[in-house]
Amino acid sequence: MLKKGWLLSIIILIGLNGCTQGIQAISTPTELSGIEGHVTQGPTCPGPVKIGASECQDQPYQAKITILDEHNVQIAQFETDSLGFFKIPLTPGTYILHPESGNPLPRATDQTVVVVKGQFTQVMVVYDTGMR
Repeated sequence: MLKKGWLLSIIILIGLNGCTQGIQAISTPTELSGIEGHVTQGPTCPGPVKIGASECQDQPYQAKITILDEHNVQIAQFETDSLGFFKIPLTPGTYILHPESGNPLPRATDQTVVVVKGQFTQVMVVYDTGMR
């Protein structure tokens, strides 16, 4: 019974492959635009920190960010990956990035970002941990 199921699956896959022959792939536009960047949080150590102390550098932060247009209308909302990186395609224009804050910390301020045709605008979002 198991062999018949596998054989039927293979026949269906071969048939579906034949159906796609001759269909042209749709190319991806080459002039993409949007925003890409990295989110961190800091400071990560209390008190005065020695200059260059690597153990106290800002750390990646997984955050939820809302994108608003210039009229404060929500365009999109996304979450960064676990290392704080993101890349979001957007049409050219002016946007406001609104990082969702903790209660009350960590928190980050809104940023205005201009997206230019054919480019991904680089953005850094830094959340303040409140540690002093």
